[in-house]
Amino acid sequence: MLKILVIEDDELIRETIKQLLESHSYRVIAAENGRVGVQVALSDLPDLILCDVQMPELDGYEVLRTLRQNSLAATIPFIFLTAQGAKADFRRGMELGADDYLTKPFTKLELLGAISSRVSKRQTITQPLTEALQQAEARLNYLVNDSATANVVSPEKLALEALLRRALAQGEFQVYYQPQVDITNGKIIGAEALVRWQNPDRGIISPADFIPLAEETGLIIPIGEWVLLSACAQAASWISAGFSPFRISVNLSARQLSDPKIAERIVQILEATGLEPANLELEMTESALVDNASVAGATLNQLKALGIRIAIDDFGTGYATLGYLKQFAFDTLKIDRIFVRNANEDAQNSAITTAVILLGHSLNMTVIAEGVETKAELAFLEQNKCDIMQGYLFSRPEPAPVFENLLHLGKPLFEAPRSTVSPRIIPFVSLSEREKSEKPAVPVQASANGRSAR
Repeated sequence: MLKILVIEDDELIRETIKQLLESHSYRVIAAENGRVGVQVALSDLPDLILCDVQMPELDGYEVLRTLRQNSLAATIPFIFLTAQGAKADFRRGMELGADDYLTKPFTKLELLGAISSRVSKRQTITQPLTEALQQAEARLNYLVNDSATANVVSPEKLALEALLRRALAQGEFQVYYQPQVDITNGKIIGAEALVRWQNPDRGIISPADFIPLAEETGLIIPIGEWVLLSACAQAASWISAGFSPFRISVNLSARQLSDPKIAERIVQILEATGLEPANLELEMTESALVDNASVAGATLNQLKALGIRIAIDDFGTGYATLGYLKQFAFDTLKIDRIFVRNANEDAQNSAITTAVILLGHSLNMTVIAEGVETKAELAFLEQNKCDIMQGYLFSRPEPAPVFENLLHLGKPLFEAPRSTVSPRIIPFVSLSEREKSEKPAVPVQASANGRSAR
């Protein structure tokens, strides 16, 4: 049964809408003001929200702004109920991420039509996630019921897989954002979206523990799509709020790349969230490409044709790297942190990092250094003209509200180097005897350090 949250301070209107929707088999939750509405939305995660614009304390615009900043509620369809018909009011709501407007007074058919339209669009996005969860549940039941297989799979692994499936259903995953910083001015120009799992019993579970299992079981498909959906919605919200230029980077797994329908799903997510393709960058590792190069190549061509940027992640840690740079037209090259670490004093890391930057620039790619942790590493990257950096020196991955505070501050995350003009070096060329005789004599003066100077 579809769950709808109605946020309306007028009791008569609120109860009328509630009765109407319940008569059409919707489950309705009612909130008498914006503050209560936000609390209910974050705790119950409804399938759709109807919200009045003009309310005391917290109006509809602030309700929407608050929910769009939360990764769990960012994609819930949101319809404004308003007596204001000015275009400026509509535009303000749409810029915050509203999905539709109903102008009071509206008819029963208008209300039901708006709900039906938004629900259908959301189901188009979430249906593949639901199917993937059902497949994962079927597989888990098979593992439990088949004694031969159950003897091979450890109880710990089975338990973690069950927890993974429950985490998706109950919204235990969060998206954290790590800033990507322009080396020329120290300002944030984008972020990498990273999944985190907050289990109520075990606390934070490391991605190193659950991502390999998610890949193995296929759960990485719904997890990856949920991350992509949440990150795109959040990025669209930040861009609408005026934080531009901004690009969000999201990782694609080997499983996702092997899915021939992944490009279609990404298009659906962009359309649903309103994020422009140019503001999305998809990252993939060499190993993900190797797993199914032919399908991956076709997928990358489709994505690039849409205007989405493609990055190769953890560069240099896989195999056949140069061959893939030639085969796939990447936009961005990310230097792995193992090469960036101590590159200022480790001769091998220094040589590799410098060579990778030169290689990337020669192929017209943007070069990003990962794992920058010290000012000495920063200085080395500045000297070698790396384009973008990310790492603990600037910020750890943070939840959306914390990251947004960094955007609001608008301050450089490090002191940008002063621009300097390199002295022009004129090579010495000896004069022939004839040239010496033809040139006029120039008086020689003593310099401050006692050497002769012209």
